[in-house]
Amino acid sequence: MHRGTIPGSSGSVHPLRLSADPALRARCAEVVSFDAELSRLVEDLFASMYAAHGVGLAANQIGAPVRVFVYDCPDDDDRRHLGHVVNPRLVETGGVIVRGPESCLSLPGAEAAVERHDRAVVEGRDRTGAPVRIEGTGFFARCLQHECDHLDGGVYTDRLTGPRRRRALRAVRRAAARTPGQ
Repeated sequence: MHRGTIPGSSGSVHPLRLSADPALRARCAEVVSFDAELSRLVEDLFASMYAAHGVGLAANQIGAPVRVFVYDCPDDDDRRHLGHVVNPRLVETGGVIVRGPESCLSLPGAEAAVERHDRAVVEGRDRTGAPVRIEGTGFFARCLQHECDHLDGGVYTDRLTGPRRRRALRAVRRAAARTPGQ
């Protein structure tokens, strides 16, 4: 992916960090300054997510080691959820545990059935520092949990075991071998 802009966006597109990058494995730091730099990061995250055709993106996926993620994700009723969270905390999960398909912009070429709760609640701040509470169900709940995992240094393949994990990691390795600079 090339650095650039998305028409109609004030953000710049950044290259995504891929599977072997240590930035994906480190716990991200809390944001302490709610300033123009943070707003720019949020816009860059949106631009990068849209350029990669994703539904969510965490800051460490573009090399910013801070606790921020963005989303533009439908739920199971096809209602669109659009926003960002700074210093998110996954404060509640519930409902049934659903095994559903999951992939990641930082692990291209792989998809696996991952168990996640069907309901999730995330609390944090917006880019101005105002408190936010986001509740999601279905696919959107999966997205919220997935992005929170990223900020803690995790990726969805960490939640897999046995043959499903081996298949997913093999697909990641094959995709990395085909990706220049990996």
